Amino acid sequence: MTRPQKKKDITIYTDGACSGNPGPGGWAAILMYQGKERVITGAEPDTTNNRMELMAVVEALRVLKEPVRAAVHTDSAYIANAFQQKWIDNWQRKGWMTAGKKPVKNQDLWKALLAQVERHHVTFVKVKGHADDELNNRVDRLAVEALKLQ
Repeated sequence: MTRPQKKKDITIYTDGACSGNPGPGGWAAILMYQGKERVITGAEPDTTNNRMELMAVVEALRVLKEPVRAAVHTDSAYIANAFQQKWIDNWQRKGWMTAGKKPVKNQDLWKALLAQVERHHVTFVKVKGHADDELNNRVDRLAVEALKLQ
């Protein structure tokens, strides 16, 4: 009889950056597991800050080869509140419409993120941006560096 494998606990820090909004943007993620880390980054020539914040989380979860327990640290209230305050549940129930009866922006990325959340056990941890969280500050610098490569 095989026992189910325990999911790995991964810590992830994500951030997005945009020069202008819209404008060139970058995103970054730091994935940490058992003292090892992996940094991933990306950029787009014409985007928004919220899209870059979402891309960072989606891509961080997408690169994981197996389902894990992930603590995603983000300074984006947009992302943290969507899950912690159940906005995303309401959007889906209302056919991807906001409380103000307007289409939810970035639906493609929200749907991609939901697919990853279904695959992994994800907890969102809201951190204060540009404060004393060393890893959040580092991932912010990485996102800004990525956007400058545009």
